[in-house]
Amino acid sequence: MKLLLTSNGLFNDSIAHAFQELIGKEPKDAKVVFIPTAANAERGNKDWLIDDLCRIKERGYVVDIVELTAIRTGDLQRVLEGSDAIFVGGGNTFYLSYWMQKSGFSKMLPRLLEARVYAGISAGSMVAGHSLTLASQAIENPQAFVDEDYELLGPAGESSGETLKLVDFLVRPHLNSRYFSVARKELLEEKAKQIDHPIYALDDNSAVKVVDGEAEVISEGDWLLLNSPTE
Repeated sequence: MKLLLTSNGLFNDSIAHAFQELIGKEPKDAKVVFIPTAANAERGNKDWLIDDLCRIKERGYVVDIVELTAIRTGDLQRVLEGSDAIFVGGGNTFYLSYWMQKSGFSKMLPRLLEARVYAGISAGSMVAGHSLTLASQAIENPQAFVDEDYELLGPAGESSGETLKLVDFLVRPHLNSRYFSVARKELLEEKAKQIDHPIYALDDNSAVKVVDGEAEVISEGDWLLLNSPTE
């Protein structure tokens, strides 16, 4: 299984090179399916979503957009099977989790990833991990996040705390970002004491590349590994 779990997509040359290396094709010959579903639950200016898409397109990839809330399961399967990589965008992680299950995406993904790359941006990276306990909504409302079945941190009736568990660690994106006050070293170190799994905290210039369970940080910025398995 091959994954690229990013904070902010193909934000620099190192991350973009890692993505192409995982796919094993020239960008012009590779089809990327982009899933923007997590952004549906966010209001206001969505320049960040447009930027995420543009970065993939500017690297030369053929991009198809698939909205999980608006596609039948059979059509979703067909479209994903025609791709080289599945790129899942950012937004509300709990809303994304709900629609990954509702659409059938979660069930079909393990087999699809036998021959495809999974790439995530922010929420798309967090939902691939072991738990959503470090999602902004969960950190800001610790009394609300009880376990993966609790459903109060996304839109009413469209929220889930379940993850894909593609990797046995947690991802906390946007380390040190001025837009995410919860993504600070001191706070994450405190939260890590309550978590039994490794945590990769990534700034917008960093990502984790995973090949058959082996993780490697790709970075032109700052990142942290908390609860390292070698400690």
